Amino acid sequence: MMSYLIAANWKMYKTVGETLEYLEVFLPAVKDLMKIDIMIAPSFTALSSASIKLDAAKKEGEYNVKLGAQNMYYMDKGAFTGEISPIMLTELEVEYVILGHSERRHIFGEKDDLINKKVISAIEHGLRPILCVGETLEEREQGKTLSVVEKQIRNGLAGVEKDMAFIDIAYEPVWAIGTGVNATPEQAQEVHMFIRSLINEMSKGNDEKTRILYGGSVNENNARDLIKEPNIDGFLVGSASLDPNRFYKIITEVMEV
Repeated sequence: MMSYLIAANWKMYKTVGETLEYLEVFLPAVKDLMKIDIMIAPSFTALSSASIKLDAAKKEGEYNVKLGAQNMYYMDKGAFTGEISPIMLTELEVEYVILGHSERRHIFGEKDDLINKKVISAIEHGLRPILCVGETLEEREQGKTLSVVEKQIRNGLAGVEKDMAFIDIAYEPVWAIGTGVNATPEQAQEVHMFIRSLINEMSKGNDEKTRILYGGSVNENNARDLIKEPNIDGFLVGSASLDPNRFYKIITEVMEV
């Protein structure tokens, strides 16, 4: 199995200056932590400065901190006002891209077919997609959790099943995102185990390098209990990653299990 992946999604927070201040505190703390993969996805405006900062840090020591983007469009260029292309990301040495986040689905109306095009494009350009899936509270209460997750995965990964080794998946129950109410370890494990079985079947066993992350009100107090579950391979962290000390604490909680 690959190393755990602990990823930070900063959403629409932090200016360029605030990003650099964060990295000044965070990078010295995680120096030489090479047994775990760390990813930070700042705002688009801060990607360039963060890339330069990370590159300079890696020239001075051992760091396993990767740069991620929160979204992208699937075309390389064109008349797509306000969009970001994969080649713009790779130029900045971005390695990961978050796709299909529930906020993209439910606020901006992204559908599975669009998300699938983004996943295909990301892989073609050497970006590692983190495909986000998850059910709403209403869907969970109706017993539709597994069927919703299966549909999102099958549609989102259509045509790239053979490339499963280059993809990570984040299970983020919509009812737990930003609410302070996380899924219990048992609830998360049930869905993660289902996802593992599903992608193993879809990829014909080529899923050993695919990590299944949990996201949804992850913090330094619940990280250890969650990561103990056998099919949870890391986290996609939102609000708790905005404080460098809290995010570092989550990482150390994982490392101590």
